[in-house]
Amino acid sequence: MQTSIFRIYFLLCLLPLFSFQVKPDPQPVDLVYPMLDAANSRWFYFSSATRPFGMVNLSPDHEIDGAWNSGYRYDADTIKGFSHIHAWQLSGVSVMPVSYTEAPEKLIADYYTSYSHEKETVKAGYHKVFLDRYEIDAELTASHRVGMHRYRFPTGKQSGVLFHLGGILGPSSMVDGQLKQTGKRKLEGQITNSPTSRRPKPITVRFQVVFDHDIKSWTAHDSLPHIIVGFGENQGNPIQMKVGLSYTHPDNALENLLTEIPHWDFDQVVADTREVWNELLARIQIEGNTETQQKRFYTDLWKALQGRRTISDVNGAYPDLTGNTFRIGQLPLDDKGKPLFRHFNSDSFWGAQWTIAVLWALVYPDIAEEFANSFVQYYRDGGLIPRGPSGGNYTYVMTGASSTPFFVGLYQKGIRGFDIATAYEGLKKNHLPGGMMSKSGYEHQTAKGGNVEDYMSKGYVPYPNPRGRFGGHEQGAGQTLEYSYQDWTLAQLSRALGKRADEALFLKRSQNYKNVYDAQSGWMRPKDEKGQWMEPYDPYDYGKGFVEANGAQFTWFVPHDIPGLARLMGGKEKAAVKLNRQFEEAEKLGFTSGTSHAVETHPEYRRIPVNYGNQPSMQMAYVFNYLDRPDLTQYWTRKVLDKAFSALTPHLGYNGDEDQGLMGSLAVLMKLGLFQMNAGTEENPIYELGSPIFDKAVIHLHPDYYSGDTFTIQAENNRPDHFYIQGKTFNGNEIKDIGIRHDALVSGGILKLEMGSKP
Repeated sequence: MQTSIFRIYFLLCLLPLFSFQVKPDPQPVDLVYPMLDAANSRWFYFSSATRPFGMVNLSPDHEIDGAWNSGYRYDADTIKGFSHIHAWQLSGVSVMPVSYTEAPEKLIADYYTSYSHEKETVKAGYHKVFLDRYEIDAELTASHRVGMHRYRFPTGKQSGVLFHLGGILGPSSMVDGQLKQTGKRKLEGQITNSPTSRRPKPITVRFQVVFDHDIKSWTAHDSLPHIIVGFGENQGNPIQMKVGLSYTHPDNALENLLTEIPHWDFDQVVADTREVWNELLARIQIEGNTETQQKRFYTDLWKALQGRRTISDVNGAYPDLTGNTFRIGQLPLDDKGKPLFRHFNSDSFWGAQWTIAVLWALVYPDIAEEFANSFVQYYRDGGLIPRGPSGGNYTYVMTGASSTPFFVGLYQKGIRGFDIATAYEGLKKNHLPGGMMSKSGYEHQTAKGGNVEDYMSKGYVPYPNPRGRFGGHEQGAGQTLEYSYQDWTLAQLSRALGKRADEALFLKRSQNYKNVYDAQSGWMRPKDEKGQWMEPYDPYDYGKGFVEANGAQFTWFVPHDIPGLARLMGGKEKAAVKLNRQFEEAEKLGFTSGTSHAVETHPEYRRIPVNYGNQPSMQMAYVFNYLDRPDLTQYWTRKVLDKAFSALTPHLGYNGDEDQGLMGSLAVLMKLGLFQMNAGTEENPIYELGSPIFDKAVIHLHPDYYSGDTFTIQAENNRPDHFYIQGKTFNGNEIKDIGIRHDALVSGGILKLEMGSKP
């Protein structure tokens, strides 16, 4: 099964995984709108010249000082370079084409340029911009590990390319920048990402550069770490450049370059990259609703397939910094000498249980399996399955054992092309002292901030942490709720593997959520080490015992036992009334804490009772399904989609913390009308139904994993005000449950929903 994975990204071996009978016109890739939310961008957010999960993510940078509010920023008017890496805690290899009539030394200290959107074209896999100061048309595209540039310089001026070899670049300080000429048209270089508070060890990017013109000059500066490579006076012909990257060795950077783009046909690379995107996006075909909403859907799906970046080379070499020293690891190879999977740089899987874990397993099981293998490789190297690794480093981003639901969901859905015995060993370790549950956010040197020991002995994580402060997100009540859910998912895997003692242990622990429910106030509430409730307590106050949320939001974080939570609240009816009231209040603020993650602590936004701008609230509309009020799930999912996930502008989009595909995935699932409350971690998991916004959606199931050909959702009589499902059948049989079981769905068929304006 693993051998099929490699085909989706290796250009020279690119083969279609499966064919579609008819490709729609316009094709899905043509509907992607890369500018979505670009005014609120952060370093790893914006994408243009890249492939799915590409090592190269090439685009213009407007702001380069820090990880937040940086990279491509739509409202900025100055370009400060084109950099090849926009990843979680990683950056590198920034360049700027320049033209000049005088000595170029002055440009090294002052090379920024203005531009305008009127002379800019951005598509999936392609970016074109006109640099006003230099009168240069610059075009960018990429394969998986190689960035390709095409520059048209003005006549009568000298032409060159500046290499940014030091200083702040996004999240990292660039140090030890080196560049040397190795041929008439060749360069070799490296740049090191210094450690950050989140990525504790440095990581060096090696790169090889080739031009289609001879290098004629070389200009350096005595005190600034930048170099201009010159090509003389341009005669109107474009100059092309290819930049191959590697995190391991210069030779591997060259092999990546020669393997993926051995030619100089820029337009062919654009076409190839477009087709790679189209193959993945076209696995879901939609009909109906407006053109704007179709564009937004494919932009959401596009977001779900990037952000988390490849760090392994075409030959399977990868950087390993899980130990005390840097080493070059080697991924396992197939019988043709090709890696069985890629190795990844990834932000946290915190919140992924309701987003990429569900979407990837259903539509992209090949990709999901790759990530599982990559995370198992981290365990083999460093002894822990990560929450979110960067540059071969553990970052300990966020909290808990957030990778557990991802693995369990894959196994329960039959996606098992990874070493399950080793994976289980690593997952169980994460739930015990010394594992991920022992570490709070970015806790690199100790294992005390997670305080899983008190969770095990007291049945909850005290707030504040009686041991002291060791990392971020030491929010005891929220940690207790996360651990309880993650324990339940591990218990499901224990049962599936016949590990009865483990199953009993983790099932018992999964009930710990009850220990932070305060019956008197009706909210989840922090307790101190003596078992005393937090006083005074305001369930709407942000970050007081809860991770990136307030108590009103986190009270519903019991995805494994909603009926049990409802009993604590006095029954399902009372719980539904309470939750409905929260949605009514949240609607006044558009269901989000402002338009970006950076403002959710604002005095007004921090008190919102439902926040679809961050991960802890993303399941809340589907809770009603488990409170015997599916009509409210259908109503509120439509309302949330309309307010939070329907805009198609540079200034709106996800209204918060998109986090490398999490919000995009959520939006896709909600628009299809599918969801999984516990991430599909029970045996033969259920896909719960919401309210689909399209008349028809066809999911092309992967033949290497699922027996069915397609799964089709037909929403009949669907209109903007027809929120409610009046009737539902699957393959002609009435559905009486809240959804469809996995085994039935992936066997293929047609889900017909009769929609109406009344419950």
